[in-house]
Amino acid sequence: MAKRGSSGLSLVLGIDKPIGMSSHDVVNRVRRLLGERRVGHTGTLDPLASGVLVVCVGPAARLDAYLTGHDKTYRVRVVFGTATSTDDAEGEAIKSAPVSSELYDESFARAKVAALVGKSKQLPPVYSAIKVDGQKAYAAARAGKIVELKPRDIEVYATALIGMGEEDGALYWDVEVQVSKGTYVRSLARDLGASLGTCAHVGALRRTALGSLRIEDCVSLDALEGLGVRAAIDPVRLLGLRFVFARGSLAEAVAVGRALRLEDVTVCERVLQATPDLELCACSAGVVPSRTPLADGEVVSVVKDNELAALYSLDGAAGLLKPACVFSTGVSRGMGL
Repeated sequence: MAKRGSSGLSLVLGIDKPIGMSSHDVVNRVRRLLGERRVGHTGTLDPLASGVLVVCVGPAARLDAYLTGHDKTYRVRVVFGTATSTDDAEGEAIKSAPVSSELYDESFARAKVAALVGKSKQLPPVYSAIKVDGQKAYAAARAGKIVELKPRDIEVYATALIGMGEEDGALYWDVEVQVSKGTYVRSLARDLGASLGTCAHVGALRRTALGSLRIEDCVSLDALEGLGVRAAIDPVRLLGLRFVFARGSLAEAVAVGRALRLEDVTVCERVLQATPDLELCACSAGVVPSRTPLADGEVVSVVKDNELAALYSLDGAAGLLKPACVFSTGVSRGMGL
């Protein structure tokens, strides 16, 4: 029997979050639509932002911890000449500065956007969900407290200038960025402005990808109302881990959370296409046995009855795959990514 407030569902959704809703607002809407109390999300989006938001439903909510490390891609409008308290358009203007004429030159803009690529230290925005002494930074800032955050290691993998213009008399650059976990695009905009001798803030922000999940794979909340569980996406592809198919005695062991001997499993991975020396598994198109040994501590997905049944990690010294997360209800594979 399902627990009170439980629908019996276990799945992952890709939601195209609209502007104006908080990530928590989206979670509450999904709870109501699917009749499931246990719902969580990964990769918070501010109310100003739209785009890819991963929502985990039922026992699948335990996947949150394994989905936070993916790269993310954004389209951001950087507005020059004004700094705000929140580093985006929702904050109060706290400073203005002249904008040099060279910022209006497209070649100059492309060069400066390209220069963002690389590793660096970044100071997160004061208005962020980072906890300081047990309190979220934005809550402390709103209470009038002085918030001191430490710089973080971040990496910008790729950038592109996709447009520029003026709005309400202010110059803006529309930029696409692919960034590492923990990167704040608001800080990128703020620091870009400072590096160009002016100030800047985020005027608009849309997340277009999180790991392998693209905005094209996501659904709106209105569409979810009609699709229901048919909107589920494949957690195995989303996780991006290598995986094991559990059948027979292996499936029985996984069901009760027993360790698996490494020699009893075939670790697989997904490839785009077969080559003459790579034979695809008959069990699933685009899947081949992995040639690279697992690293100690590496986590793999375990698939049973075409559901994500568990996550196991390698204990290299013991030669065992040990359960890291076993799902009471297997997570639906949904549609492919």
